[in-house]
Amino acid sequence: MITVLIERNANQQIDSFTMSGHADSGPYGHDLVCAGASAVSFGAVNAIAALCSVELDIQMEEEGGFLRCGVPTGLDNATYEKVQLLLEGMIVSLQSMAEEYSEYIEIK
Repeated sequence: MITVLIERNANQQIDSFTMSGHADSGPYGHDLVCAGASAVSFGAVNAIAALCSVELDIQMEEEGGFLRCGVPTGLDNATYEKVQLLLEGMIVSLQSMAEEYSEYIEIK
């Protein structure tokens, strides 16, 4: 199962997210839940880099199955709000997947 942990600060802003595990919803190369979760998360990370000129603090495992992204400190307010909006959009997409495929992905 893929577990997505969203960490928020006291103001309910996203500080980081971690995705870990494998969906195992299909054979290797045909796992649609894994492909969807990867596309949504990497799409958000790439959108933040391209649209906000912000590089998230990223940790990954080479074998896959683990991604942790943290929002850097010191961003100006306008950029920070854009980053937050893109991350919230990512969460909405992942939650939609979790509603449909709850046996393969969960959001915490």
